[in-house]
Amino acid sequence: MSRSKSSKRWLQEHHHDAYVLKAREQGYRSRAVFKLEQIQHKDRILKPGQFVLDLGAAPGGWSEYASQIVGHTGRIIAIDLLPMEPIAGVEFVQGDFTEQDTLDRLLALIDERRFDLVISDMAPNLSGMDSVDQPKSIHLVELAFDLARQFLTPDGIFVSKLFQGVGFEDLVIQFRSSFKSVKLRKPDSSRSRSNEIYAVCSGLR
Repeated sequence: MSRSKSSKRWLQEHHHDAYVLKAREQGYRSRAVFKLEQIQHKDRILKPGQFVLDLGAAPGGWSEYASQIVGHTGRIIAIDLLPMEPIAGVEFVQGDFTEQDTLDRLLALIDERRFDLVISDMAPNLSGMDSVDQPKSIHLVELAFDLARQFLTPDGIFVSKLFQGVGFEDLVIQFRSSFKSVKLRKPDSSRSRSNEIYAVCSGLR
């Protein structure tokens, strides 16, 4: 089956993408690592010794980067539906974080301890139809947001990918009602034509 023009264009862009090449050179699993790195340079969300939850972690670029900063005194739990190659110092739970079984496994691991940081680079499987994809992405962020509010320390930080479109402004209003500080970031490594943006939320109200 021949590839569509759009998928061919994406593959061409991907192979010539400066951040894809940089990720390969530096041995990272994906170009997404540079989004977190650029957020870190601006907002200093990661610190040594933190307890971190990485939602939608596979293939593991964000966990890989975070583990370098939190160090051996920190702890990272990563969750994804998809399998993920092991990362030293990262505990992985394979499953859907919205399902009770996965949540129970997470609760068993954390033993009532709260997270200093919850990060999410999740996106739904995209159909290419905005009327279908945008509600799915908003719903996914809302679920991550609910989990963050439940399991963050009072001065904890929640970082999530959002897609600008219907429901985006309402979501930001919800964030601002629950956190003292909400900053919106568009990392340089995020493709310019993508409508993704990252919310950096800190200090639960």
